[in-house]
Order: sequence, then structure tokens, then C-alpha cells
Amino acid sequence: MRSRAGHRHQLKQSGVKAMFSRLSFAVIVLVICVISLLSTIKSTSRSFSQSEIKMDNLWGTAASGEWRPSSAPRTAWPPPPTETNGYLRVRCNGGLNQQRSAICNAVLAARIMNATLVLPELDANSFWHDDSGFHGIYDVEHFINSLRYDVKIVERIPEFRKNGKIKKIKAFQIRPPRDAPISWYTTFALEKMKEHNAIYLTPFSHRLAEEIDYPEYQRLRCRVNYHALRFKPHIMELSNSIVNRLRAQGHFMAIHLRFEMDMLAFAGCFDIFTPEEQKILKKYREENFAAKKLVYSERRAIGKCPLTPEEVSLILRAMGFDNSTRIYLAAGELFGGDRFMKPFRSLFPRLENHSTVDTTGELAKNTHGLLGSAVDYMVCLLADIFMPTYDGPSNFANNLLGHRLYYGFRTTIRPDRKALARIFIDREKGQTAGFEEAVRQVMLSTNFGGPHKRLPPESFYTNSWPECFCQTSASNPADKCPPDNVLNILDSQLATERIDDSESIASNFTSDVDK
Repeated sequence: MRSRAGHRHQLKQSGVKAMFSRLSFAVIVLVICVISLLSTIKSTSRSFSQSEIKMDNLWGTAASGEWRPSSAPRTAWPPPPTETNGYLRVRCNGGLNQQRSAICNAVLAARIMNATLVLPELDANSFWHDDSGFHGIYDVEHFINSLRYDVKIVERIPEFRKNGKIKKIKAFQIRPPRDAPISWYTTFALEKMKEHNAIYLTPFSHRLAEEIDYPEYQRLRCRVNYHALRFKPHIMELSNSIVNRLRAQGHFMAIHLRFEMDMLAFAGCFDIFTPEEQKILKKYREENFAAKKLVYSERRAIGKCPLTPEEVSLILRAMGFDNSTRIYLAAGELFGGDRFMKPFRSLFPRLENHSTVDTTGELAKNTHGLLGSAVDYMVCLLADIFMPTYDGPSNFANNLLGHRLYYGFRTTIRPDRKALARIFIDREKGQTAGFEEAVRQVMLSTNFGGPHKRLPPESFYTNSWPECFCQTSASNPADKCPPDNVLNILDSQLATERIDDSESIASNFTSDVDK
């Protein structure tokens, strides 16, 4: 009995010791975790409070990582032959920048099908009411000459004589599928072209897939977008004069303030407006966009609403910009009246737009035409800093982001609307402590216009890196810059092609005579 009792007592003692040992270990682990947590919080707090945005760096260009723009061919790129498969006509719909992307796609489609491109038609759409066309906006001679290595371009389909009568080739009209793959152009479209000698693709907006796994095709898009598409001389002169006046007093920033009726209606962001204004927005949405249930609070919380002018001014102030900053506003008519601009103007009084800095009065006569959009585009391209407030479906902002990247990694400020939404919502609820620091932390996570990997849903027209860039001393052969004499090489190829074609034509002529 005693031995059993002693055994039970011994077991009880060893159990207590084991439990105490486990408790001691748990306490030690807990203490270590607490110390580690406090250390992390302290470290985070220190880095959080010491973080800052270096303003001097923003007024320069972003770090390039030794990359530079280059859209010249890097592999065999034969010139377009004299005889092609037929004529390609396109009608580019939408605003100036949607049309710009469509023109790039039209050139690429012509190259893919070995077609002769007819100078693209620009839609005189219901918003712009502008029928100036390609000739009224772009330098046609420069466009055709710049792309002579890539595609044959004519201003119109030529007439031909048959049975003593002059006739025109009638283009077969096709509505291309959205984001059509290359295979659609090399099969269905090409078959119709060979059958009818000419095809007419309309509408032609987003009708060719953006992601193409062939860098030379992507580089052709860049050659069109950033080299061949040049505005007419008077537009360039007017834009440069505006930029010179803005820069006469130092640096300036351009902001694309997308607080306009069409974008607000598209986003479904109605609740901040008066009942009468909400009716206008809802009517516009019903007439122009597909029916969809949109809840403002949900949309805003995930960053789907355009930033208000006040929110833009608060972001800039948190980043360190002061009331001496000169700002050029590229925007249409802001919706909701001047009450939305007052908070912005109170923080940044040095605001300009193309009307206030155009001394010629030319833009005042064309406020709703493509001219105003073209001048805004050039001023934003040449600005020291560019900030889009809504780069969702905005072709203007997205194209400019890509062009500024190609133009030498010029500084861009891209607010993360989703990350900022909660900060602004908390501020409206009275939680103002640490507001500016929280905004600054969000903005510090952006690349400010430097090279970065393109990830969906980012468009190729927003970020053509790495296809349209190169490195002089690249470790990867695919990234190496092409030779400096690439234009001479292409010129030589083009001359050889013309000689071969001439000899072929002469040979055919001789054979016909012999027959």
C-alpha cells in the first residue's frame, strides 16, 4: 500500500514539475514575442515618423536604372514590298487619345497583313464635334515618312481605269471583334482583303490585342506613338509657347483633374452632389453606359471614384508642395460648379489652364475641339511633374504616363486611390491625427515614373517597358541597344527592296512582250 501511495505521490510531483516547466517555457516565449513586437512597433514608428519625400528629386526625372528609350528594330525587319495584299481603311472612334491608340493598332494591323494603310479616319464624335480629321491635327508628311520602313501608307485608295472608265475600289466593311488576336487579321480579315482588294474596319478602337508576344510588333507601336504621330506645327508652336510661359517662373506641375461629368457618371459616384446634379449624372449614365448597380460607399472604399479637387490638394500638401507651386490644370468642364474648386484654390492659388496662358486666343475659339486636347497633351508631356487623378479608363492619362516614361522617365505622381480611400473616409469621420503622414506613406510606395514591370490591368500604352527600352551594357542580349546606324541599315534594305521590285516588274514586262 505504501509503495503504491508513494508511487502516486511521485507521479503527482513529476506532473507538477512538467506542468511548471511547460508554463515557464510558455512565459519565456510570450516575453520574447512581446519584446519583439514592441521593438517592431518602435522601429516602424521611427521609420514612419522619419519618412519624407525629397521634393528636389521630384522636380527632376525618375531613376532610370541605366535604361533608355529605343523602339528601333533589333532583329531582321524587312521593308514593306511594293505590291501588298490590298488596302486597309479604319475609322478611329473616341477622343483624341483613344484615336491615337487606334492609329498605332492600324499601322500594326497593316504590317501584320502586308497591307497598304489608308490614312486613318478620325471620328467626328458626338462629344468633340470636331471634323478636323487627321490632316487637321497631325503632320501627315512626317507620319508617312517616319513609317516608310514599316508600312506603305497612302492618303486615299487610288482610282483605276477599266473599260475606259475611272472606277474606285469599294472597301468591304467589317466590324472587328474587340481585342482581336493576330490570327483574326491573318485569316478572316486577310481573306476578305484579298477577295475585295480593300477592307474598312469600323469602329476601330481597342480592336487589336495589346499583349502580343513578339517585341518587334510592340516596338512598331512605339515608333508610331512616340515618333510618327506628331501634331501639326502650329499646335506644337502654341504648346511650346504655353510651356515657356509656365516655366518662365520656375518649375510647374500639370494635373489631369478628371472630375468631369462623363467620368463621374461612369464611376457611379453620385452621393456628394445635390439631388439635381445627381439626376443629371444618372441620366448621362443611363444614356451612355451599361446598366449596373453601383453603391457609392462601396465604390469609393475600393478606389473607384475620381479624386475630388480637395482630395488632390490635400495629397499634394501632405507630400510637401506649398502654395508657391505653379499648377497647370488639364481638364474639361469640372462638374458641380466652383464649390469643389475652392478648397483646392485656397491651398494652391497659382492655378493655370490653357485658356489663362494662351495669349493668341486660338484655344478660346476651340474649347471643345481636338485642338484643346492636343495642347493639353503636349503641356502635360513637357511638364516637370504630371499627376493624373483618375487613370482607370482614362485614355488621356494612360497615354501620357506611357509617353512620359518613354520621354526619359519624367516624374509622374500616381495616387493609389484604393489605399487613400480609407484615410480620407476616416478624416471625414473626424479622425485627423496622423492624416498627412498616412497619405505620405501611401505616396512613398509609388515609383514616380521609373521603369517597372507591366502587370494587368496596366496597358501597354501606359507602360511599354521593357519592349521599347534598352540598356547599352545589358547582361541580357534581348535588352541590348541596337546599333547607332540602324536607320542607315533600314534605308539600305528599303533601297534594295525597291531595286528588286523594279527588276521583278521589268522581268514580268519583258516576259509579257515575248509572249
